[in-house]
Amino acid sequence: MSAPFRPVIDFLPYQKAWIEDDSRFKIGMFTRRGGKTFGSCGEIVNDCLSAEIDRRKVRWTILSRSENTAKEALEDALKPMTRAYYAVVSELAKRGSPEFVQDEFHVPAHAKEVRQGDSSFMIEVPEARYKTQEVHFPGGSRVVALSASPDAARGFGGNLLLDEFAFHADSRRIWGSAFPVAARGGHKIRVISTPNGKGNKFYELMTTQDNGWSKHLVDIYEAVRQGLDVDIDELKSGMADQDAWAQEFELAWLDEASSWLDYDLISSCEGNSAGIPELYMGGPCFVGVDIAARNDLFVIWVFELVGDVLVTREIIAKKRISFAEQDELLARVMRQYRVVRVRMDQTGMGEKPVEDAKRRHGEDRVEGVLFSAASKLDMATTMKERFQDRHVRIPAGDPVLRADLHSIKSQVGVTGIRRLIADGDSDGHADRFWAGALGISAAEMGEAVYEYQGVSGTRSRYAAPDDDDDDEAAAGGRWGNGGGTW
Repeated sequence: MSAPFRPVIDFLPYQKAWIEDDSRFKIGMFTRRGGKTFGSCGEIVNDCLSAEIDRRKVRWTILSRSENTAKEALEDALKPMTRAYYAVVSELAKRGSPEFVQDEFHVPAHAKEVRQGDSSFMIEVPEARYKTQEVHFPGGSRVVALSASPDAARGFGGNLLLDEFAFHADSRRIWGSAFPVAARGGHKIRVISTPNGKGNKFYELMTTQDNGWSKHLVDIYEAVRQGLDVDIDELKSGMADQDAWAQEFELAWLDEASSWLDYDLISSCEGNSAGIPELYMGGPCFVGVDIAARNDLFVIWVFELVGDVLVTREIIAKKRISFAEQDELLARVMRQYRVVRVRMDQTGMGEKPVEDAKRRHGEDRVEGVLFSAASKLDMATTMKERFQDRHVRIPAGDPVLRADLHSIKSQVGVTGIRRLIADGDSDGHADRFWAGALGISAAEMGEAVYEYQGVSGTRSRYAAPDDDDDDEAAAGGRWGNGGGTW
């Protein structure tokens, strides 16, 4: 029902349209900075205050993408709106004041069935505790906001708001837990978000035709037309990222843009002569090594610089091999090719392999890289630029390699920070992608100046392409087919 009092907050027209839409199932895709959480909380507060006046009780659960965003919903929307209404509606004020509390939701340890294909097995799930942000109304109505998880979704009842649902980790499992709980009691379900690619439940709900959902869509241009006070040109210039702008503000479903390397870009760099060690021309090589952890792939990617193009000469991908075997594979690559620089993943269990490789192959040729969000983004950006300039050649017609290169997704969180994630559909955890990125970043750093011990026992110094013949003789021919194109 409509509230029996006049609103005390001046909502924008599209926020009012959302609040006044009393459909049981409602979904909204709104521009970033458009006040979607504020408008959605306006409906919740309106519903709770109407129930207070009618001496009813209602319950709302807000599942946010993180503990911080749940707290922001309380502090920036629920709390100020509730206080504003209580300040002007005397009938409510006489009955007491609402309480704003922080509590804790506890999920005890439990066994859980996991299905894989036609089989299933049980796993032990450790206990978990989630902080909740709550509003308790004098008449018994309650709003609880907390970070989203399948356990949290299953443990709370009442009406449900899924805030920034496209950014929820494991959105399908959360949906599978939350929807039955809300639907059983005839409660309302609200889903709001900006888009985040096509691989999530929000995309499915928003795009499925005739699914019984009332749908609202407001991009940045429509929001400004309806009174949102932002400078579009300033926002767009400040973001300086066309893909992110299209997705976050223009509400474009950018599945391929969210993939760091789309399939068209990958296929444009395929070459029939790439990936064949026997075609090595004797030029300088740059190597990326992704260290294996448990069941991950150990990958060595060898690039030969031919002119200004990095041509793949060999990709070695092995699973469940010992560190000794990994060391020997790298040693074989160092013997077979004229390797002038190696970059290796030094993160976690990569510390010792990097240390051993430096001792065995020279500190001036081998460099360890500690993976962080910043270092990964930097390497991935260098790799993408090489692909866009067609200065990379990779083996043609390799579906596993294509899938691995395509598996890295670019995701912009609600804070506006871009991060790279693997979608989990490739063989491994994008290990080939990161080995390639390490090799390309090694090439960007240029050729290392280093010393090596020739088989004759005399120490020579690699200096310039003109020394190629002498260097190969000193190396006993181990660099391959002689001096080719640099």
